[in-house]
Amino acid sequence: MPGVTNVSALRFLDLRSDFPAAHLRGAGAADPVVGRLGGLPRLPEGTDWPVWEGRGPLGFVAEVDCAALPRAELDIPLPADGRLAFFYYGDEDGDVDALVDTADPDTWAGARVLHLPPAPAGAPERPAPAGLTPYPEVPLTVRTGPSAPDFDLPALTAAFGEDGFPEAFTRAIWGHESGVAHQIGGHAQSVQGAVEVVVARGALGGRDVSWEDPRLEEEAGRWVLLAQFDSDEDADMMWGDSGALYWLIRPDDLAAGRFEKALFTWQCC
Repeated sequence: MPGVTNVSALRFLDLRSDFPAAHLRGAGAADPVVGRLGGLPRLPEGTDWPVWEGRGPLGFVAEVDCAALPRAELDIPLPADGRLAFFYYGDEDGDVDALVDTADPDTWAGARVLHLPPAPAGAPERPAPAGLTPYPEVPLTVRTGPSAPDFDLPALTAAFGEDGFPEAFTRAIWGHESGVAHQIGGHAQSVQGAVEVVVARGALGGRDVSWEDPRLEEEAGRWVLLAQFDSDEDADMMWGDSGALYWLIRPDDLAAGRFEKALFTWQCC
């Protein structure tokens, strides 16, 4: 980060403050396609459409092709092949009791990520379950770029201690911020505070854990962003009030393909 000479800032560089991310956006006619928002998934035979028992089927949010992503440029151990498919129940019915709450394990079934095999050419799409309207399909392309940490990230605040953030470092972080959007890997671009802390609290026990619990700092450092998906007009996706969806996972679970261990959270304005 040019212009940053504060010792604490240099210490934080060891924490990889320039996490590279795969930034996803709508693909133009000449752009390589690496995934898509919405549409219908190509689920292999024997794979059920994810359902939240007692609520209903989850909406198909997005899919990315692992082999098409710039895996070598990212700091997370993505699978070499296959597809990651993301599903979320949503809040279209306005029932606040049906919202996925990271602090309440009873709601975690409302968000899923599946690692699916590559889809054979011409593989059929799975029709949506009755009563579920698919989101419009939006092809996605990718560019790799840096991502900035949230100022509430415990590792960042710990690096500076009571001195706070020097102006030069703050400007440098601002210069790396990409804004909340669709993203694989890198630092999560939060809407309201570090999502790593929210997920850490859920992992440690949810509502029984105080926001002041000293374990949160260490636990938050164990989680990395797998994917985030912003509200998107083209895909008719609106998460609360212009919010975003986040899936985080521990690197060892990701490397081992334990996607059922991923935790979900969401934020909105």
